[in-house]
Amino acid sequence: MTTTLSPIHRRSAFPAVLLALSLIVLLVGAGCATRDSEASVPVPDRVDLEDLSDLVLRVGDQKGGTQALLTAAGELDDLPYEIEFSTFTSGPPQVEALNAGQIDLAVTGNTPPVFGAAAGARASIVSAYANRGEGDRILVPGDSPVRSVADLAGRKVLVAKGTSAHGHLLLQLRGAGLSPDSVEMVFLQPAEAGSAFARGDADAWAIWDPYTAITQTTTDARTIATAAEASNGFWFGLASHDALADARRQTAIADLLVRLAQAGTWTVENPAQWAAFYGEAVGLTPEAADLSQGRSTRRPVSLADTVEREQQLADVFTEDGQIDPVDIEGLVDDRYADVLGPVVGPVPGR
Repeated sequence: MTTTLSPIHRRSAFPAVLLALSLIVLLVGAGCATRDSEASVPVPDRVDLEDLSDLVLRVGDQKGGTQALLTAAGELDDLPYEIEFSTFTSGPPQVEALNAGQIDLAVTGNTPPVFGAAAGARASIVSAYANRGEGDRILVPGDSPVRSVADLAGRKVLVAKGTSAHGHLLLQLRGAGLSPDSVEMVFLQPAEAGSAFARGDADAWAIWDPYTAITQTTTDARTIATAAEASNGFWFGLASHDALADARRQTAIADLLVRLAQAGTWTVENPAQWAAFYGEAVGLTPEAADLSQGRSTRRPVSLADTVEREQQLADVFTEDGQIDPVDIEGLVDDRYADVLGPVVGPVPGR
């Protein structure tokens, strides 16, 4: 398995266009891990940050994600360790990389941790972020006769397996009284799915921002459903068990999670500045950048406030025969509650 690695960063700069990164296709193999995702992980004492100068923390990322947030908010300045970012197309390959020990930490949508746990991935949830879910949508061509999720029965839908879009699609089908078998799901990563959708090879596409915004601002695609109507919209920080068991790496993760929380709060408080940075970072038009970032946030929230709703999502996958049962509470590692407590808040709307 390969990833695209950026150089080690203290202060990070992005190329003008990162859309090509979507061509990396990495799939999670459900049978490649032993089922110990809920096993107890040692909690070593943290070390002094000044002792981490020779440490390289390996962080998984998605286009316009963790690295962009940290850079825009100035949170990569004066790091006491170094970071090596690896860029992936979606959450499932990040979970696979965590399980394989290729990265130490990654932030994903709400569904990859569930699929990873069901496959026995050696990673735990260590932080949580709220999102309204409005950028996670089911799109259809402008001239499509499909007007609602119920109209998808017997039709072909593009989606990346094990992603937040997959979870959203299942929830929408359930809400419309349809079973997963009532539609033909075509599992493709975003770049391939975008091309297939543009060619008219499918009837609908379940996808997330910024791909949603790009499609909305460059085509006549219509929205028939958003995750704000059905899903919890959470993002989660995942750490590998190997990193959590290592005193120095888990210390660096503690520091980085605080920086991520502060960066997430900064984007909420500075939406215009963040959208401009984001658009330039990933090569979006100002229109697409404003659209996507006006509805996609990573507001840091308490892990405890997310468990019940994430368990509900996991149970849907189990009831629909997608995965074996997953215990979300057993997947959560709250060792960083002490440092995150001052910088997180309740889930909005609770």
